[in-house]
Amino acid sequence: MTALQFHQFICRSDNYAVLVHDPASGATVSIDAPDADAIINALDAKGWTLTDIFTTHHHGDHVEGNLALKQRFQCAITGPKAEAGKIPGIDRRLGGGDAFTWVGHDVRIFDCPGHTLGHIAYHMPDDTVLFAADTLFSLGCGRVFEGTMAEMHHSVNQFRDLPPETLLHCGHEYTQSNARFALSVEPGNAALQARAKEVDRLRVDGKMTCPTRIGDELETNPFLRCASAEIRRILNLAQASDEEVFAALRRAKDSFR
Repeated sequence: MTALQFHQFICRSDNYAVLVHDPASGATVSIDAPDADAIINALDAKGWTLTDIFTTHHHGDHVEGNLALKQRFQCAITGPKAEAGKIPGIDRRLGGGDAFTWVGHDVRIFDCPGHTLGHIAYHMPDDTVLFAADTLFSLGCGRVFEGTMAEMHHSVNQFRDLPPETLLHCGHEYTQSNARFALSVEPGNAALQARAKEVDRLRVDGKMTCPTRIGDELETNPFLRCASAEIRRILNLAQASDEEVFAALRRAKDSFR
């Protein structure tokens, strides 16, 4: 099996776009389609032709480019079956537990309700990569717009069991602000302190902070660390359930400045 090639870039203001290319077949998939023009320019620069779009959820900044890209490349669009009516140009509808093969590479689907009710994530286990979009961010998680806190807690934490070397691709470049919040609820975490400094350095240099590793997130992301004694002490939730701590963290992040 040929190793995949990845090209990630920021478009719109802070959206991540990711192109995944299989050099053996020439196939290329865009993970979501935030900006058709930016994706076309990136494809032209790489000399790649778009064959697929893997859509994670229906928000406009993730599907805005679907129809323009489909018209230009006749690419196939895969998306969440629970949001099929909201995904422009959708051809294949999938949900949690579904799996398929993309040019010889296994792809498995996670249901991730919370940010939206039908949000899905794409996991490529043989390539040790997860495309979580707006469910799990580097040092954070997405806002709960349509689902419940309990659903989002489950959605985020289902990734805990993936191999720690799994690369996490997110939907947005939010790491610097997420780091500031994480430090406010777990200031004594030495791994978090070091990572926050590295994030600041990367951003000063104009570099991206993603992808990150699931193992690093387990050590530093407060939404994956609801059992932390320090987080519980700062939130005054020492005896609460992990789900209650998660909800308190998400509400605190919503108003954090």
